[in-house]
Amino acid sequence: MPSVADLIFAALLSVLVFTPLSVRLLGDAGIGWHIRAGQQILTSHAIPRVDSFSSTMSGKPWFAWEWMYDVVVGQLDATLGLNGVVWFTAVVIATVFAWMFRSLIRRGTNMCIALGLALLAISASMIHFLARPHVLSWLFTFAWFWILDSSERDCFGGRGGNSSRRAWLLPPLILVWVNLHGGFLFGFALLGIFWLGALWTWFQSKEDRIEDSLRRIAAARRVRDLTWAGLACVVASLVNPYGWRLHAHVYSYLSNRFLMDHIDEFQSPNFHGAAQKCFLVLLLIALAGLAARGRQLRMSEGLTVLLVAYAGLYASRNIPVSSVLLVMLLGPLISNAAGGGGFFQRMATVESGMRGHAWPVLALVGTLVIAINGGRIGSSQAMDAHFDPKRMPVEAVNYLEKSRVSGPVLSPDFWGGYLIYRLYPKMQVVVDDRHDLFGDEFFKSYLKVVHAEPGWDGFLREHPSSYVLVPKQSALASVFMESHAWRVIYSDDVAIALMRRAE
Repeated sequence: MPSVADLIFAALLSVLVFTPLSVRLLGDAGIGWHIRAGQQILTSHAIPRVDSFSSTMSGKPWFAWEWMYDVVVGQLDATLGLNGVVWFTAVVIATVFAWMFRSLIRRGTNMCIALGLALLAISASMIHFLARPHVLSWLFTFAWFWILDSSERDCFGGRGGNSSRRAWLLPPLILVWVNLHGGFLFGFALLGIFWLGALWTWFQSKEDRIEDSLRRIAAARRVRDLTWAGLACVVASLVNPYGWRLHAHVYSYLSNRFLMDHIDEFQSPNFHGAAQKCFLVLLLIALAGLAARGRQLRMSEGLTVLLVAYAGLYASRNIPVSSVLLVMLLGPLISNAAGGGGFFQRMATVESGMRGHAWPVLALVGTLVIAINGGRIGSSQAMDAHFDPKRMPVEAVNYLEKSRVSGPVLSPDFWGGYLIYRLYPKMQVVVDDRHDLFGDEFFKSYLKVVHAEPGWDGFLREHPSSYVLVPKQSALASVFMESHAWRVIYSDDVAIALMRRAE
């Protein structure tokens, strides 16, 4: 019999690989340059230090700080095509939410409440269901929280040995995480919160009773374990191709006010969207739960609630991680407020006792076999991952490929990754979505072109291009079409391609 967590895994995996959601996973063109960077690493057996994809930054220092993810998707694309990339992304997403549900049940959450919270978290997270390295950060963040939270429970539950052993799982975890995604910094924030929680428990515990004395001793041991594990994590995080410069680079990028104010995914959520509304519901439930049972939370749990609420309200890209951690903290709290017993509580007891996971393994292997078979089940095409031709300039790039054009091509940054995927190394792009590489001064000039502001042609003189590929309904398309320096060579409902006239 499959458990409910097993069914969640199998259902999410199937929906993401066999339905139009597979195309949605490829809705961000940035996956294109991730794939090509990974294949470049596999070919050269070296991690890139300078940029080779753009004409504007060619040869300049580049931090390929997600290089391990790039290698994985580069190999999957070379072997299985985009079906492999989508399959891998779907496996990670399904694992996160199945593990989340399983953990909710094991922490004593009522089955009905756990299902409702899980559905809210999945719906809120769909805003960033994309084939990008950030989905691995969801998995690593959850694993990091699970280690810290379970080790804290063991420590104050009389199982101090388990607490120490679990804390030492963090350094090897950060060793991998730091080479996958910049979200490893969030892990350090969580570690700091749990360290403060242990310190607060030590400071607050008196020695009047035996129980308090034992709790104070356990808290002191917890502070010591987290201190040493934290120092080991800092050292482990330096084991990356760029050493301490990676930390400085990521901090510089995230603290750049201009970039943070102009990159869509770093904007605060617009609560008119369905996913954002689901996150808002979770926030309201959190407020109600804190009002009713907030005193039951440990210091570390209360600080985590504040951190994830702030993170989700600060930037929409943080909504998935915030939703998952909010659910983990709210589930037991709401169940305690609702009272125990009943059919759903008995179902939760049965669920937590189910150990086998044959069904997820079958789903995992079955979908992989289909991907290896070109996405086909017999004569039927069951898996067909591709870039959406209504969002990406698929036909326009087909024309450029057939025309064998050469020279840099200027397109919006949100198309740059797709052009790299399709045209590199034959053509370079002028700009793509690696905002940390190009920097704020470059984008200040670039945005004048995008918005067709006065002086926009200065960007073209500074960063010359032979071809331009822009959305058909954009103001920029009208500006280029009216210019005598450019002529249209291709047009469809999505994009217009123009070539510079010979002088």
